[in-house]
Parts: sequence; C-alpha cells; structure tokens
Amino acid sequence: MSISEIDKKHIWHPFTQMQTAQTPIPITHGKGSLLFDENNNSYIDAISSWWVNVHGHANEQIASKVHQQLLKLEHVLFAGFTHEPATKLCQTLKRYLPENQNKFFFSGDGSSAVEIALKMSIQYWKNKGINRQNMLALEGGYHGETFGAMSAGSRSIFSAHFNDYLFEVKHLPFPKDEDYCLVELENHLKSGEVACFIFEPMVQGAAGMRMFSADILDKMIGLCKKHEVLCIADEVMTGFFRTGTFFACNQLKNAPDFMCLSKSLSGGTLPISLTTCTNGIYDAFLGNDIGKAFLHGHSFTGNPVGCAAAIANIELLEKDSCQEKIQWIVDSHHNNKLRFEQSLNVLEVRQKGTILAIELNTQKKGYDNLLKEKLYHFYIERGVLLRPLGNVIYILPPYCITENELNTVYNCIEHSLQKLI
Repeated sequence: MSISEIDKKHIWHPFTQMQTAQTPIPITHGKGSLLFDENNNSYIDAISSWWVNVHGHANEQIASKVHQQLLKLEHVLFAGFTHEPATKLCQTLKRYLPENQNKFFFSGDGSSAVEIALKMSIQYWKNKGINRQNMLALEGGYHGETFGAMSAGSRSIFSAHFNDYLFEVKHLPFPKDEDYCLVELENHLKSGEVACFIFEPMVQGAAGMRMFSADILDKMIGLCKKHEVLCIADEVMTGFFRTGTFFACNQLKNAPDFMCLSKSLSGGTLPISLTTCTNGIYDAFLGNDIGKAFLHGHSFTGNPVGCAAAIANIELLEKDSCQEKIQWIVDSHHNNKLRFEQSLNVLEVRQKGTILAIELNTQKKGYDNLLKEKLYHFYIERGVLLRPLGNVIYILPPYCITENELNTVYNCIEHSLQKLI
C-alpha cells in the first residue's frame, strides 16, 4: 500500500473538509527552501511550513547538533532535574529578550505557551490576594487552539463550535483608529478588575497578517503598566526576525510582563516552546504553601533535544551571512511591493520585516473565503507552496530562499492575480 493510500485511510489532517479533500501530497524529503514529493516534484516552501522553518529543510548544522544530543541525553523529567541544553538556551535567549524577561517556563507548542501565560496571570493575582479576573485581547487575535488560547482569541470560524465553553475575554478594537482604541482600553482599565492584556505584537498572523504600529502598542502597554495590568506578548509567529528584529518586542520602549515563544524557536525542527516572565511574576509563586506553586507541567517539558535544536537555530541566526539574507528578503519584499499595489485586484499590500501580505479586493473577506482553495491549488500546480488566509496571500519564506526561488514566488502570485481574480 502506498503512502497516499495509507494516509487517506488513517490520518486526519488539519483543516480538512472531509468529503471534498484531495489526497495530501506525500513529501519524501526536503532541502533548503524546497520540498520534494514521491515523484520528485519540487515545491518552494514560501511560508516556512506554517511559519516554523527559518533555515530551510534538512539543515545540516541543526541536524548535527540534534544527533549529538540524542547520543548524550534524549530526555529527562524536568521536575527536580535540569540539564545543560536548557540552561544554555535560556542564557542565549537572555541576550535578545527585553531586560525584564528573567524566568523561563518550558512547554511544547505555541498554544501551551499562551495557556501557561494566561494561567500564570490568573494565579498571580490570586496569590497576591487581589480580585482581578478580567482579560483583555485585541479583536482579530489568534493565540492557539487549546481552550484558554481560543478564549483569548477572537470568536471566529476556528472557535465557532466551542464558544459556549470558552471563558469571557473582552476584545478591544483593532488599533486602526489609534485614539479610539486607547480610549476603549483605558475605559476597561479604570475598573481595576483587569488581570492581563494579551496581543500579537504588530502583526496578527491568522487574521490575515494585519499590521499595526509599534507606537500604538507602546502606548497600550504604557496604559496597562499605569494600571498595573500584566501584558502578554504572543511572539509565537513574530519572533526570530520575522518582523525585522530578533523579537517584535525589541521595537518597543515598554516591555511586556510575559512573552510566548515557539514555532521558529527550534528552527522548525522539533516541538518546543517557552513562556518567559519577570522576576516579579515568579516571586508571587514562592512560599511554603504548595497551593501558591504553579502546578503545571508537560511530559516533554525542557526536552534536551529540542533545546539543542533551538541553540543551533540561534547560532545560525547570529551569523553575518544569515543577517544579510534576512535584510535581503526585507529589501526584496519592499522592492516588489509596488508591482502588487498596482494590480486592480489588490486592496492593500502590507509588509513588516520578512512578511509580505497582499489583501485581495474581493466581496467576501476573511478565512472562509473559498478563493484561498483556488489560489492554493494554482500555486501548488506551479511548484509553489502558499496557503492564503482567505482573501490574503502572504509570503513568509525561510531565510535560505534563493533569489531565483523568491522571484518565482512573486511571479506566480502576479500570474494568479491576472488569471484568477
């Protein structure tokens, strides 16, 4: 039985429309920006395989570090034990995180990192004996698919079947009208009942790569600090130079209290995530009463192999050659932005760092716009992997992408605008 036959018989893939789904493409191997199927057809991975792969597929340096770690220590429980890869990773990240981020809590994926930050925020106030239960988030936000993360995100097609089970989170207007957003935020904060404010810094990924300024986010965090409200930066997608700096929060004057990291943390190699926070948060959980402890853990918390991959990823990011490639992608997006803006079918073109988003001028907007299916297959047939977010086409490439490959992606998008829209 072939890969395709076994797969179709047994595996339930994400976002599958069960009755109409085509058979998934069996991928046998990858190298650099390319994926290869069982017929040796190649596909340019222009979205870094859901935003995780920063250095391309089958990166030899990361693979070597993973191999070395597997021969030394594959896993040990992270309760009462620790190990060098975890401590080294935290020390390495400290060089790039805002100065107030001093404590690190490991988990395995972005949703878990967010879930942990939300739970810590709730328990922080309980441990201090203060009644603060309300949570704030931005309209359009997406923070993951576990119940707490869904609650923090906007009510959408992703959460529709579970809305009755989600806890209440008050959603602020997307900061397009900055003055209005600040007024709404302060109205909530004045109640004295807000525990935390969660946001994707400057780029809302799943909402269609919607972008807003560092300036307005700084003002929002400043207001929260004025009212002693904890701020959670969901950097699961925006971290590791996606927005032009190591972390999006590096562009802010006001630092958040929590940061959630995953996706590109391991270079797209292994599942691993971190929730970082301040000493002040950590101190609120100390004491002789076990009821004050943060009683949360995962079987693979602090996995040494995942940590080794993450360290190798950062070492690659630090190389001058990688930094030059990141800047080249930023410049290339900027130089090609005009060609898409001139299309009659385009409503807006947005860029932040290595992210380029093209919003199409269609009657129906949002993720459930079926145009995304036509576009996806159009690109796949031409050897390009792009997954439009409804009426928004975006490019978020691995940093090893070549000039010829990136130009192929641009040309393929331009062709689709002429033929399909």
